[in-house]
Amino acid sequence: WRNKENMTMAFMSLNGIDVSYDKKKQILKGLNLEVEEGELVSLLGPSGCGKSTTLRVVAGFIDPQGGTFTLDGEDMTKVPVHKRQFGLVFQSYALLPHYNVFDNVAYGLKIRKVPKEEIRERVLNILKLVEMDGMESRMTNQLSGGQQQRVALARALVIEPSVLLFDEPLSNLDAKLRVTMRTEIRKIQQKVGITAIYVTHDQSEAMSISDKIIIMSKGKVEQIGTPREIYYHPKSRFVADFIGEANFLKAKVKSVNGEKAVIDVIGEEIEVNNYGEKAAGEEASLVLRPEAVVLSEKGL
Repeated sequence: WRNKENMTMAFMSLNGIDVSYDKKKQILKGLNLEVEEGELVSLLGPSGCGKSTTLRVVAGFIDPQGGTFTLDGEDMTKVPVHKRQFGLVFQSYALLPHYNVFDNVAYGLKIRKVPKEEIRERVLNILKLVEMDGMESRMTNQLSGGQQQRVALARALVIEPSVLLFDEPLSNLDAKLRVTMRTEIRKIQQKVGITAIYVTHDQSEAMSISDKIIIMSKGKVEQIGTPREIYYHPKSRFVADFIGEANFLKAKVKSVNGEKAVIDVIGEEIEVNNYGEKAAGEEASLVLRPEAVVLSEKGL
């Protein structure tokens, strides 16, 4: 992620994106975010926060009322969906029921009028990558949920997209299979080296597979960071409360020294990391994670 002083362009940038479905309900409000090439970035937040809308702006399904979307230095804001060359993996898989596995995966290549022999080679290679080789002639209704998800992933990858977009792709799978498939998706994404945006409401999913996580709330970005930064260095009470379990204790900042601060909690002065960037004299909240609690040998 880059700051404004660094003028080098990120691989993907959304700048000042506004989306509203009517005058009263604005979904995205001046949204800014950047993604570097080869990263898997998760959009995470509560229902209605704007994460799926953000993905649809990138995909080209929604035209923003304001702002720009650039990819590798090119303005993509007005480029139609079919010219964006993005791979899409949906919650519903969206497989063609009357086609077998091979024809489902080959569909995008046939539309692009790729030569027949090249189609065969690329489809077989990608099916091997997602561990579905040997199942080319199976119909999609003969596949398990996990196998259908692999076919959907293969179909998105076979067109050799510049960006891969996931919209809650594992929501229809049972808990155990979700864990297996998210590991597979991450492994394949890293092997191919493709840039990916992954929308999820599942915290553990985002924490386990992402290079960066974008926490969203009410159409705005609350915080951007690695899973570790998001968990241990929350910039707001919303982020601290949304990710994992947390106890909040009222505190008052006594003094600040760089990234450290001395705070007063129930009459006790302790030194803590000042992630909220509070100043001396301000009210604050001490975030206490359950795993950080240690029982004292003596009570008060």
